[in-house]
Amino acid sequence: MSQQPDQPGVQRTGRAMLLMAWIAGLVLLTLVFQDVLESRLNPNATPLVQTGSDGSEEVVLQRNVQGHYVADGLINGRRVTFLLDTGATDVAVPEALAERLALDRRNGGISQTANGPVAVWQTVLDQVGLGSIHLQEVRASIVPSMPAGSPVLLGMSFLKQLEFTQRDDQLILRQPQ
Repeated sequence: MSQQPDQPGVQRTGRAMLLMAWIAGLVLLTLVFQDVLESRLNPNATPLVQTGSDGSEEVVLQRNVQGHYVADGLINGRRVTFLLDTGATDVAVPEALAERLALDRRNGGISQTANGPVAVWQTVLDQVGLGSIHLQEVRASIVPSMPAGSPVLLGMSFLKQLEFTQRDDQLILRQPQ
C-alpha cells in the first residue's frame, strides 16, 4: 500500500513557492526599471568623448527627459553627478557631499539664487573633471540648504573656461586651444 502525500502540506508548499516566484519577479522588474529610469535622468553616466573637426577632443552630452544636461564626472578624483547650470555663478556642492570630499570651508556668505538668498561657504576644488576635460583650482560654493543626494550644480566658474555649442538634444563642450 502506497502512502498518499499530505494534501494540505503540499498545497501550502506550492503556494509558498508561487509567492516566492512572484516576489523574485517583482524584485527583478524593479531592478530593470530602476536602471531604465536612471539612464533617462542621467543619459551621460559615461560622457562621450569624440574628436572634433579641428582635431581637439570634445565632450558630447545628451539632454535628459527633463531637458537638462546631467552627467557623471569627478571632483578631486571622486565620482559625482553634475547638473550643468549656466545660471549658477560657481560650482555649487551640497554640504553632505562637501563633507565626504573633505572640502575646506573658507569665507561664509549669502548667495542670491533663483529661490532667494542662501547661506554658503566658499571653497576651491583642486580638480574638476567631465569626460576628457579636467580643470584645476575651480571656485565653488558649499551650500548647506541643498538636499543630500542632489547633483552638483556645474556653474560658470567651470563652464566659462570652455567653449560650448548646443545642437538639437546635444551639448558639445571643448577646452579652447
